[in-house]
Parts: sequence; structure tokens; C-alpha cells
Amino acid sequence: MASPAAVSSPFHRLASLKNPTISSPVNATSATSTVTATTTATMASSSSPLDVFANDPILSAFLSPSFSSTSFSSAALSSGSPASTAERLHHAIRLLENQLRSEVLSRHTDLLNQLSSLNHAEHALSTVRSAVSSLQSSVRRVRSELSDPYKSIKSKTIQLSNLHRTTELLQHTIRGLRLSKKLRDLIAAAEAEPEKLDLTKAAQLHCEIVTMCKEYDLSGIDVINEELLWVKEVGEKLRNEAMKVLEGGMEGLNQAQVGTGLQVFYNLGELKVTVEHLVNKYKNMGVKSVNVALDMKVISGGGAGFGPGGIRGSGTPQIGGGVKAREGLWQRMGTCMDQLHSVVVAVWHLQRVLSKKRDPFTHVLLLDEVIQEGDPMLTDRVWEGLVKAFANQMKSAFTASSFVKEIFTSGYPKLLSMIENLLERISRETDVKGVAPAISLEGKGQMIAAIEIFQTAFLTLCLTRLSDLVNSVFPMSSRGSVPSKEQISRILSRIQEEIEAVHMDGRLTLLVLREIGKVLILVAERAEYQISTGPEARQITGPATSAQIKNFALCQHLQEIYTRMSSMITGLPPIAAEVLSPSLGTIYGVACDSVTSLFQAMIDRLESCILQIHDQNFSVLGMDAAMDNNASPYMEELQKCILHFRSEFLSRLLPSSANTTTAGTETICTRLVRSMASRVLIFFIRHASLVRPLSESGKLRMARDMAELELAVGQNLFPVEQLGTPYRALRAFRPLIFLETSQLGASPLLQDLPPSVILHHLYSRGPDELQSPLQRNKLTPLQYSLWLDSQGEDQIWKGIKATLDDYAANVRARGDKEFSPVYPLMLQLGSALSVKAPGSQKS
Repeated sequence: MASPAAVSSPFHRLASLKNPTISSPVNATSATSTVTATTTATMASSSSPLDVFANDPILSAFLSPSFSSTSFSSAALSSGSPASTAERLHHAIRLLENQLRSEVLSRHTDLLNQLSSLNHAEHALSTVRSAVSSLQSSVRRVRSELSDPYKSIKSKTIQLSNLHRTTELLQHTIRGLRLSKKLRDLIAAAEAEPEKLDLTKAAQLHCEIVTMCKEYDLSGIDVINEELLWVKEVGEKLRNEAMKVLEGGMEGLNQAQVGTGLQVFYNLGELKVTVEHLVNKYKNMGVKSVNVALDMKVISGGGAGFGPGGIRGSGTPQIGGGVKAREGLWQRMGTCMDQLHSVVVAVWHLQRVLSKKRDPFTHVLLLDEVIQEGDPMLTDRVWEGLVKAFANQMKSAFTASSFVKEIFTSGYPKLLSMIENLLERISRETDVKGVAPAISLEGKGQMIAAIEIFQTAFLTLCLTRLSDLVNSVFPMSSRGSVPSKEQISRILSRIQEEIEAVHMDGRLTLLVLREIGKVLILVAERAEYQISTGPEARQITGPATSAQIKNFALCQHLQEIYTRMSSMITGLPPIAAEVLSPSLGTIYGVACDSVTSLFQAMIDRLESCILQIHDQNFSVLGMDAAMDNNASPYMEELQKCILHFRSEFLSRLLPSSANTTTAGTETICTRLVRSMASRVLIFFIRHASLVRPLSESGKLRMARDMAELELAVGQNLFPVEQLGTPYRALRAFRPLIFLETSQLGASPLLQDLPPSVILHHLYSRGPDELQSPLQRNKLTPLQYSLWLDSQGEDQIWKGIKATLDDYAANVRARGDKEFSPVYPLMLQLGSALSVKAPGSQKS
């Protein structure tokens, strides 16, 4: 059996012969044509042994690129018929040999041509070898001829380069020495008068010398090293002098000095570092002043037998040293505010000069050299650090020292005033056109927020003080007790003290007013709890009961509180009234509630007396009735009720004067009395207009009743001249009833009377078949009056119009052609007056 190599080799060789390639360029044309012909002949043949092998399951393995003889042999031995496999392999070898033989014979001419091409190629290769050898010998000869000149040129080039470097070094050294000489001359000239030293020029020379030595690496040259030592000393001197000028300018707010100092450091190339150093220095100064001001060891004072710094308990000063420690704390806080002001204004002044000054040569803005885009301003950095330190110290003092907490809580207005004065001084002194202020609104708010913890405690203390006083005046345990005037005055005095303590600060005043509002609500609640509401509080027939007297006292106390509080806020901004308006409204409402039931009961009593007018006979004829000067019985009863109410009740509610009121100072009770008087007049006019029939003598009697009513109300309730519309209506109704019907339409008296009153009165002048709405709907005078209270003039006219329509229908039904003179007049007046009267107007 052939070896695997022998078996695989013929196959691969045969595969390569199927597409022969030309390996030599010689005779390429003839070879190409021959190969083409041969390939065509081969393709024309039916099939090759390789095609047979590819379809054979055993021999196809030999065509695989990854053929392994070991694997094939193992598979053949394990197949069970190795002999058959060997026989097939022999047969395949014979096929291959026959194929190779036929291939060689068929390609005999091509093979010969290839052999000729190889001979030509070998001859050409030998020619190239000889040419290359000749070229190499020429190169060696040229190399030997150029080597010495190259070495000479290279040496000369290095020498030239060294000469150039030496020349430049000498030039820079000479320039450096010249600059150093100029600096020496400048310094020497100023030795006699140091104040005449041009710091900016000296700094510029110093910077040029140092920069040149670094840039051109002049160190190591003896003369330069000697000069650099002196230049370094001069640099320190310039920095010190420039810093003195700069700090002096910042402290004195001298722009020229600050500009000079900044220019020196800019020329030295140290502007940013120097400004950062200065800003940090001033910030640390401010932080230190805050820490010193609130140093508990210093505040409490030293003393034997106490803890470190004389502190007793939680930062409490030793016995006998409280007043001194309190004064010392406020003094140190004042000093701290002054130092913070100086620090912020100095840094702002530095920032101001930086934002204006430019380098005279490069025209660079100095601020751009210090602050990059997006960085905070110098004042913002300092203020942020100061506020943070101040807030931390305030928080620490609040939690760690009961002594400082008590002082700052009770004296918060003073503490706030210090802070606001500081902010106002800084804002005023840094308010320069075209320059950003030192502190923004946000920064001011941050400083105020730092003491907000004491503000909360102060407001709580304020509320506690006032609430405790109210609780002592209005104890919940004793409902029947009524506070005295002195106790109410104490409450109002304490409230006034709280307002006066903070009146210099508008924002704090509003906060305190909110707390006062809570106290006023508490007063209203306690007073409301004391008010009596039983039947004895509403009785009006007998003398004033103890419950009513108590209610009167509560009403007067609340009225005093309302009046005094309204007076206190008169000089404050309008928003102060808005803050206290709800609580004052509650006080006013409770004061009214304490006596409203009494006044309402009295109004109901007076209305019942007036309703008796319908029980009187105003249709009597004759001179006897006309000459009777006595008032009607109902009017006499009304007068007695009013007089009793005046003597028993109003004399207690209005002790000073019942007939006069001062403009702008109307009390709660005065308002209720005025409302009562107006109601009595309007109610009387309404029911007087409903009287029907009304004779001439009845008119005289009614006029007398009106005069008696005006006198009774004016003397015992309220000056009728000050009642306005109700009084004008009463004065107009008296002559109106005496006018002829034909005169009514053009009378100016109609302007002072409600349309419904005029129309109701005209019923008394009409025939009986012209029924009033009262008669038509079969209502009692009280029922009709209640309906009138709930309706407007337009609705009342609709009811009257319905009666007129019924009357007109009855007349037409009888065949009459004439109406009562009242009918067209009522239509005319009703239509015209109802259009003028607002729909919501009540009679």
C-alpha cells in the first residue's frame, strides 16, 4: 500500500495541471496561445479522473485540503474490508498514472517551450548579477570619496550652531545686565526719597529680567546669578511696598493707590495670586470679628469658681455680671457690624478698581486677569463666607447659650436693626453708577435669614406675653367675670409697646401685627365666651338685668379695643390695616353680637307699636278731630318704649352723649342706634302710606304723629338730621299727604320718597274698588310688611300693577268710560319711578 504522501501527491499535481500557468515572460505570446488551445481540448474531453474521485465516497477524501493520511488509514482498517479499500486505491493510482501520461503527451510542445523560457531567464539573471556587482563597487568608491567632506561639514555646522547660541546668550545676558542697571539706577534714585520710587516701572523691569532669565536659561552665568540675587531682594521690596500701597488704598478707599498697587502686581505677573490672597485675608478678618463678637468666654467674663471663661451653666454669666455682660455683648455686636462693613466696602473698592483699570500697554482689563467667565465676583465670595460664619455662630449661640438666646430673642428688634443698618450702609456707600453693588438682594436676604431663628423665638415670645395677659384678664374658669377698664388698658398698652418696639422696621412690624392679630382673635373668643344669650339678655320692658349690664361692659371693652387698635395702625403703611383687618373684624363682630339681640328685640317692639297705626281711625271728619292736639295712642306707647330704652339701656351704652357723634369715631352702639332710628322712620312711613281711608282731619292727626315721632327719635335715639335718606323721606311725606292729587305728579317731594310709599299712599285717594295689594291678597299689615322687606321696588310695582289691572277690568266690565284720577297718575308715577329705582332697592 502506498504511503499517504504518495497517494495525495498525484492528485494535487493533477489538479494543478488542469489550469497550467506561465512562469516565465519569455515567449509569453506563444505560450499563452498554446495553453488556450490545450485548455479547450481538455474541456472538450468527457470527464477527468478527478471528477470520478469527487463522486466516490472513499476517494473524495483525497481531494480535501485537510486530508489526513492517519485518519484515512484508521478509517480503512476499522471498516472491516481493508483489502477492498487497498484494491480501489491501486486502481485509482493506475488511473492517475494513465491520466498523467496522457497529459504529458498532449502537452509535450508546451513543456518544451517552458524549458526554453527557463534557459533564457537564467541567462538574463546572470547578466543582472554582474551589473549589480559593478554598481556596488561604484558605490564603495563614491562613499570613500565623500566621507571626509561630510565629516568636515558636520563639524563646521556644529561650530556654527554653537556660535549662534553663544551670540544669543551674550545678547540676552547683555540685555539682562542693561535692564538690571536700569533697575539699579531707578532704585538708587529713590533711596533719598523713597516715596518717589516708580513702583510700576520697577516692577516692569523686575518682571522682564526674571522672565528673560527663565525663558533663555541664563542661570549658571556668574554675573547673571549675582544680579538675580539682587533682583530677588528688590522684588521682595517691591512686593512689600506695593502691598502697603494697595492695602492703604483699600482702607482709605483711594482708587489711585489701589490702581497703583494692582498695576505693580500685574507687572510682576502676580496679580491673580495677590488678589486671591487679599480677598482671603479680608474674609478671614470678617469671620474672625464674628467669632470674637460671639465668644462666650469673653461675653460671660472671667471669675473664680466658674468654668472656663467664667461660664456658668449654658453660657450664663456669673452672678452680678448679667447687666455688664449684656451691654458688652451689644457693644461687641456693634463693633462686629463696623468691621464687617469695612471688610465688604474694602473688597468692593478693590473689585471696582479692577473692573475699571486696564494695563496701559496691553489694554487688558485687570478684572479679566483675576476672574474667569462664570466665576463669582470678589464681593460675592467674601459675603458668602461672612454670612456662613455669621449663621453658624448665631445657630451655635441659640442652641448652646441660654444667656445669648435670651438677649437676642428679647432684643431681636435691636439685632435686626443692626443687621439692616449694616446692609443699608453697605448699599448706600457702594451705590455707584456703572458699578455692581457690593451685596445683591439675595445676599441681603441671606444675612437676614441668618438671624431668622431669633426672629421666630421673638415672635413666639411676643405672642406668649400677650396671650398670657389675655388669659389672666379673661380666665376660662370664671365665665361670669367681666374685666375692668384698667385690665383692658393693660392689654392695649402692652400691644402698643410691642408695636413701638418694632415700628422702625416695616417687615418686622407686619410679622408682629400678625401675632397681635392672633391675640385679638383670642380676645374675641374669650369675650364671646362671656356673653350672655338667654332671655334675660333680650328683655326690654324692665330695668337692665345683670346679664345685660355684663354684655354692655363687654361691648364697651371690645369697642375700646377696636377704636384704639384702629388708631394705632393709622400711622402705619396700608398693608398693616390689611393684616389686622380680619381680627379687628372679628372683634367688631363679637362686640355687635353682645348687644344685637337687645337692639333687635327693641326694633321688634317699636315695629309692633307702629303696626297699631292700622287700628286707628284716620277717616273721622269734623273740626273736633282736626283740633285734637293729642298724639295717637300707638304713638304715645312708641314714645314710652323709646324713652324707657333710652333711660335703661342707651344711658349705659352711650354714657358720654346720646345726641352727638364725632365724625370718623362712630362707635358700635352708635351705629346700632342709628340703624334703629332709620328703621323706625322708614317703617313708620311705609305703614302710614298704607293707611286707608285718610280724611283731612286724619291727615292732620298723622302729621302730628310724625312730628311726635321725629321729636322722640331725635331726642332719645339719634339726631334725625344726621339720618340722611330716612329723615328726608319723613320730612317729604308730611306735606305730601296734603297735596291735591293733580299736584302730585309734578311735586319735587317725590324725589325724597321711595316709589312704593307714593303708590301705596295714592290708594287712600282712590275708590274702594281699587284694592291695594294688601287687600287684594288678604294679608295682614305685618305679613305685607315682611313681604315688602324681602322685595325690591320693581317687584312691588308688579304687585301694584296687578291691582290696577283688576280695577281697569272692573271698570270696563261695567261699561264705564272714565277712571278715577288716581289710576292714570299711579300708572304714570309707577312706570317712571320704577325705571329709576334700582331693582335691588328695598322699601
